[in-house]
Amino acid sequence: MKKIEAIIKPFKLEEVKDALAGLEITGMTVNEVKGYGRQQGHSELYRGAEYVVDFLPKIRIEIVVADEIVDTVISTIVDAAKTGKIGDGKIFVTNVEKVIRIRTGEENEDAI
Repeated sequence: MKKIEAIIKPFKLEEVKDALAGLEITGMTVNEVKGYGRQQGHSELYRGAEYVVDFLPKIRIEIVVADEIVDTVISTIVDAAKTGKIGDGKIFVTNVEKVIRIRTGEENEDAI
């Protein structure tokens, strides 16, 4: 099993969610996060004063999937989240050793 963590632009969340639903992904965790990479933030004016916004709003999606569908899930996220502009985000893939569904005690792929 693999954990796929995708950092995307906030307005792309619905597109990514709908695309993953088409793959029958049954669950995900979504967090509102802030950060920056090459985008480096920007300056804004507020009540006449200029200030720098270092951390930009992003969405982090976390899903755990079977090894067999990792590449399909990644390409689906890329297709749905891509704008072609700086700040589209990143995808991280890590190994998951064990999953346990608390309610039923099911383990590993049965629990996802």
